[in-house]
Amino acid sequence: MYPFIRMAKEIWANRRAPALGITERHVSHHICWPWDLDFWFELNNGRTLTLYDLGRVPMVMRTGLWRVMKARRWGITVAGNSLRYRRRVRMFDRVEMVSRCIGWDDRFIYMEQSMWRAGECTSQMLLRSAVTSKAGMVAPAEVLAALGLAAESPPLPGWVTAWIAADATRPWPPER
Repeated sequence: MYPFIRMAKEIWANRRAPALGITERHVSHHICWPWDLDFWFELNNGRTLTLYDLGRVPMVMRTGLWRVMKARRWGITVAGNSLRYRRRVRMFDRVEMVSRCIGWDDRFIYMEQSMWRAGECTSQMLLRSAVTSKAGMVAPAEVLAALGLAAESPPLPGWVTAWIAADATRPWPPER
């Protein structure tokens, strides 16, 4: 089940947090609870994606995007991701999550998130997201303009552009 109570706590806790620039880091802290575990008693891989929501939503709030989306009746969706797992997170482990927008292109906004336990990175995710309206996807340039920001993205890191290029070669739809 989706952690609605945990999300409400994050929204409440960050409702008056200082504003962030569009590429600044949002840091949050979380606990791996028993219901987050898989059969091997570690953080479930699917639940990891859900927990990353707990860092991303407050980040979107603090950058002002939440306010703009609400006013314009826009939504935001995940359009792809790549997640690298490197260290186990076990029951009752406390993790620090770092979330930030790293840039955008003509269609998507790219975010990076990572979880840290005792100073060691346990996982890192690259996420491609799209702002949406009833008419379809909203160009990042329009989103940035609505935020009162310049539409030019910071240069995307090479590993991100390589992922974008590799993903573009992936056939869609896949073979059955």
